Amino acid sequence: MILPTSKTFTHENFDLTTGATLPVLELAYETWGTLNEDGSNAILMCHGYTNHPHAGGDDDGWAHLLVGPGKAIDTDKYFVVCSNMIGSAFGSSGPSSINPDTGKPYGPDFPKYTTTDMIRAQHLLIDHLGCGQLKAVIGYSYGGHLTFLWGANYPDRMRALVPIAGVIERKTTMDDINRIRGQFEDCTGWNGGHYYGHEDEPGGVREKMIETRIATLSRYGLGDYLKHNGETPEAIEQIVRANATKWAHQFDANSLYKLYEAGIASQADASKIKAPLLDVLANSDSVVDVKLGPPTVETLKSHGVDASFHEIDTPYGHTGPMLDAHKWEGVLRDFLDRTP
Repeated sequence: MILPTSKTFTHENFDLTTGATLPVLELAYETWGTLNEDGSNAILMCHGYTNHPHAGGDDDGWAHLLVGPGKAIDTDKYFVVCSNMIGSAFGSSGPSSINPDTGKPYGPDFPKYTTTDMIRAQHLLIDHLGCGQLKAVIGYSYGGHLTFLWGANYPDRMRALVPIAGVIERKTTMDDINRIRGQFEDCTGWNGGHYYGHEDEPGGVREKMIETRIATLSRYGLGDYLKHNGETPEAIEQIVRANATKWAHQFDANSLYKLYEAGIASQADASKIKAPLLDVLANSDSVVDVKLGPPTVETLKSHGVDASFHEIDTPYGHTGPMLDAHKWEGVLRDFLDRTP
């Protein structure tokens, strides 16, 4: 479901690295700020696993505390682009897209793709928008991994890299894929993933999506954030459920495991990265261990990269870098200012 704030970029006959071809590639994207004459002030942002391209512009933006006029990612200075990754459900080509051969959603038949395809599609988009060498690529969570990949696959295309709560190598296995897909197999109307039109049946996919999202938000630290901001347990439950319900009406169950599948054996080659890199992790993150930061940076330094690590002291887990943005926005601002 494309967001009302998004636009769509299309490209015909997009060949995937897996050998399949998308007859039409669609990428939903949003921009903030103005591109300068030589296209050198563009920043590409990469969103997380279940998120969308609405990074800024209002309080609904997933990085709104960092993106905007006068903020660390200053839209008075930079032209900021964020696209919805291939295989997601916020307007880009994915399982909920219509298969031209059947006239119905692809569902589980959406062609297999990889993280490399995700960044190749983004590369087409920034070329289309007239961006030159990017000021930076900045990504959060799954998007943090894509940021590392951008640095390795297109080392001369950016002047800075900022992976946030991300890893240089994903450890995804088929067991992960089967676990995610398996939680829907007993849902009413699942039909092997061709559930469209039946998602709201009792015991159906929508109920499971809400349940799954509530667990994810709790694991990511939203409940702790609300508690620390004075919300009662009853209010926290209501807010989290409302958030989960909204998301469950937008996202696609097939995308949950397809996006994971795309990350199998995905690793950025540290020896190919050239741009200065700021690796940002939260000390309370249960998804990405903060201990991964220093060795990652040391590996990059051994290959001549100007790499640094910043640990955020936050109680809010995986979402800490966004919810506690004020604790490190100065670090980000200084890093961007000191890169050419």
